[in-house]
Amino acid sequence: PSDMDSPVFRLMRIVMALDKPLIAAVSGAAIGIGTTLLLHCDQVLVSRTAKLRMPFVPLGLCPEFGSSLLLPRLLGHARAARLLLCNELLNGEQALQWGLANELHDDGEQCLNAAVQLAQRLQSLPQEALRISKRLLKDTHRQELDACVRSEGLLFIERLHTPQAQAALRALVKD
Repeated sequence: PSDMDSPVFRLMRIVMALDKPLIAAVSGAAIGIGTTLLLHCDQVLVSRTAKLRMPFVPLGLCPEFGSSLLLPRLLGHARAARLLLCNELLNGEQALQWGLANELHDDGEQCLNAAVQLAQRLQSLPQEALRISKRLLKDTHRQELDACVRSEGLLFIERLHTPQAQAALRALVKD
């Protein structure tokens, strides 16, 4: 991204403004924004093959998408620091144990089927009550989250132009 109107930041704003429940089904790698996106989901289902990682620091970058605010609230400071500062990799079982996910499934197909069933169950509920309830869950911290996402975004853009980040990203592309 080159500015706060880049597609990735527009996507973040759309996700944060969703008024219907957002369900994630994760099987395989969810790296960087793939993991931070989960912090904005209402339900996160993972398979045993899920691999969650936020490799911002090794890439010379910084947290994004509100992760520096949401992750410590969800996991506590020490666990959030392990993920954000130490590039810790979590598998599906660890994601469930740490509280990043709320369901664990044996494989991707089971995980996806469970997510579809959950979505159908939510779809059968009174939609206005569902939207109001989601808004009430999210609105308490909306301004704080918006400010955090903006601050992280500006720093992320700045970090992308540093020699450390440029070298790390070039090395990543070569691999």
